[in-house]
Amino acid sequence: MRVYDFNSAIVRAPGRSVVNGLRTHSGPAAVFENVMAEHQSYIAALRAAGVQVIVLEALEQFPDSIFVEDPALVFSQAAVLLRPGAPSRMAEAPGLSATLAARFPAVLQLSDGCADGGDILVTPGRVLIGLSARTNEAGAAHLQELLNSIGLASQVVRVPHGTLHLKSDCSLIDEETVLATEDLAKSAVLDGFRILVVPQEERSASNALRVNDVVFIRAGCPRTLDLLVAHGLKVLQLPASEIGKIDAGLSCMSLRWFDRLTT
Repeated sequence: MRVYDFNSAIVRAPGRSVVNGLRTHSGPAAVFENVMAEHQSYIAALRAAGVQVIVLEALEQFPDSIFVEDPALVFSQAAVLLRPGAPSRMAEAPGLSATLAARFPAVLQLSDGCADGGDILVTPGRVLIGLSARTNEAGAAHLQELLNSIGLASQVVRVPHGTLHLKSDCSLIDEETVLATEDLAKSAVLDGFRILVVPQEERSASNALRVNDVVFIRAGCPRTLDLLVAHGLKVLQLPASEIGKIDAGLSCMSLRWFDRLTT
């Protein structure tokens, strides 16, 4: 089974408070109705790719809770509740506990340091854990222990300065290939992988998402689209400009796994 073979996913509906989500840049604020429309398109794309999608209710008290990948990790054999690095998001993980306990054989808990799911890139040979402003060394070290306990090898890497999350700058698009920004491609983080470098003006497209036999990329990135099609991939463009206003991309809006009990 490939690491991007999924039949199940969890998403969380955005609350109206999503427009107050964390931002590291200036510019126009997100509009709730537009965020909702992008989220609905995303859910439809997951379902069309063969994934059963569980939609959780919005949490108005947590503006960023639509980005459900940051407070947890999921694998076929277990889920891991994380400790997001932004103080305003720390309490999101407990809100997922019951949902995960009902669907996974085990739910592990990160209890030291901080780690965001956006800094975790699952590859065929190992799980990459990026050190960033949201994931620190203590969190990475404890996460390695938890991953090892469920049979997953891992490696800690450091993201380039100014990068929010590891997956802000890269995504696995097949078992040997990573789509990445030029900055990340020049680092040693992705040693051992074939790297497709996104054009500088389309760097946000590096946060793509492989789901079964389809690669989701954000709409409006024609050169990246051509790059992936030339690589022989089936590509689906999804609107993501509104969630981009709140520092988000395609991978962070779902928790994805292969549920062996549903086959």
